[in-house]
Amino acid sequence: MRGLLIDGFHPDRPHRLSPRVGLRPEPFGALAYHFDNRRLVFLKSPQLVALVRSLEEHDTLAGAVAQVIDSSDVTAERGDRLRRNYLKALASLAEAEVICER
Repeated sequence: MRGLLIDGFHPDRPHRLSPRVGLRPEPFGALAYHFDNRRLVFLKSPQLVALVRSLEEHDTLAGAVAQVIDSSDVTAERGDRLRRNYLKALASLAEAEVICER
């Protein structure tokens, strides 16, 4: 998580899909629509969609990411790269208010 210091984004805290967001499945992943700010956000992979949907099941956002990485059959180097990419994507989703702390 080093190098990922974004105001208001804390991977060490529990998160969830915002209750004000609807997800519509798409072949590329999903569209997320925020009913309050009317923002439309693309989730660009089915794996990211699954991760976002599973956030509620984990004690921390970082724990959810770790579980996804650990259950994948990837090298340590690839796992580190995936972790950085997931955290960057989730930080963007937090900024767009698609996910929030619970």
